[in-house]
Amino acid sequence: MKIKDVKLLITAVNENQYPSEGVAEIALAGRSNVGKSSLINALINRRNFARTSSQPGKTQTINFYSINEELRLVDLPGYGYAKVSVKEREKWGKMIENYLVNRKSLKEVFLLLDIRHAPGEHDKMMYNWIKSFGYKGIIIATKADKIAKGKWQKHISIIAKELGVEDKNSIVPFSATKKVNVDKVWEIIENILVE
Repeated sequence: MKIKDVKLLITAVNENQYPSEGVAEIALAGRSNVGKSSLINALINRRNFARTSSQPGKTQTINFYSINEELRLVDLPGYGYAKVSVKEREKWGKMIENYLVNRKSLKEVFLLLDIRHAPGEHDKMMYNWIKSFGYKGIIIATKADKIAKGKWQKHISIIAKELGVEDKNSIVPFSATKKVNVDKVWEIIENILVE
């Protein structure tokens, strides 16, 4: 996709703040600090458009990014971060669930996982949830530049086994830093848009 126009439409806390329905949306789910904002920046080829932070739990809103007014990437709050209160985590959980259950424009949910680590309980719950709603369960295995390329398949196999992924091709090794598989992710997005 040729990027002509990118906007942060809104950072929403509740449903009445969401942009109007009608434009296809792809949501990005994953643990805190897994690289959701970095993925957005890599896809749109901008350095700090989506704010990244080394401090986990920074995204506490649902951020809607408009691409060429024909696609929205939706950055969901990260889950599984222990340093926020249980009450705060529950609030994020409800916010995420409400969006995922009720949003008609939502076409797909990408689950982002750190390729270096086996999926945790929260990741398994999120993956099962995504699949139970009929989404493909595409996994973006981030931070691929942190391990040798020769070890990618081993780590992908671990992710597939832990989550019960049948098609390993739905797990895409990705690096925002080195721009690994940016084109591949765009190809997946473009295929979703024409379905």
